[in-house]
Amino acid sequence: MSLLPAATDVLAVLDALPMLVGRTHECDWPPDEVAGVPVLTGSSVDADGMSSREISDAVGGAHRGSGLYQLDAAALAELHPDLVLTQDLCEVCAVSYRRVSDALRVLDAGAGPTVVSLEPGTLDGVLDCLLRVGELLGRAELARGRVAELRARLEAVRCAVADRARPRVAALEWLDPLWPAGHWVPEQIAVAGGTPLLALPGEHTAPMTWQALASADPEAISVQPCGFAPARTFEELSLLTGHPVWQELRAVQQGRVWVMDGPAYFNRPGPRVVRGVEILASLLHDVPISPPLTSLEAVGIGQNDEK
Repeated sequence: MSLLPAATDVLAVLDALPMLVGRTHECDWPPDEVAGVPVLTGSSVDADGMSSREISDAVGGAHRGSGLYQLDAAALAELHPDLVLTQDLCEVCAVSYRRVSDALRVLDAGAGPTVVSLEPGTLDGVLDCLLRVGELLGRAELARGRVAELRARLEAVRCAVADRARPRVAALEWLDPLWPAGHWVPEQIAVAGGTPLLALPGEHTAPMTWQALASADPEAISVQPCGFAPARTFEELSLLTGHPVWQELRAVQQGRVWVMDGPAYFNRPGPRVVRGVEILASLLHDVPISPPLTSLEAVGIGQNDEK
């Protein structure tokens, strides 16, 4: 059972989705394969129709932490999973390890399933999680092969950008308030041939001011709000483009601002963060990637603002 979207991504890479008996309401990849898997969670915050500021206020207020999510404990018991994958890395990303453990304890489920918390904060941590899950599922050899493939892709990008200039890149994980992306994202930027700004590798970040963004003087900006697909980001793009500081930013003046598919390639600590590195390398340095970059993955602001 996966109570973390990134863990579901890991299961997909390990060809283990047929083993999946339950998932979260946010586990959405690969869509055709997870669609029929029972959903065990829901959110206390209905983000549809809410602005970024309203969502931020709700998350930081009465619904703070694991109270954001409802867990169907009865369904969890009925499904009798052997393994439950969850997390304690981010209180607003998924059901927490503590919440799952408490639910199982209340149910008096005997020995019950093994509950494993996946908490990577770096690229190496993400790949280590894949190895760990592979071992838990008896697919250690397959996991090692998959990790070798992912590391080879990262190394190919490093080699491709090794002699290039390294533009200063700001990654924005939220729009209102402004919030820089931390954890593995600075490493994604560095491997892709950029100089990450506003956060260190592995860092859990905090909101920042517009002046902080202007002072960082980014030459490129990746807009990747947590949980927002590009279409949702474009609905609130005026929070950025309408601010008086926006047009003063060098990245904006040079036309090097992109809206990314954050949930797919940057927000979640799953194997697809490697594709995120390739996407950034393609945008920053025109590095050829396979498959080629599409508008579903990244869109330049100014190219498709009406979307």
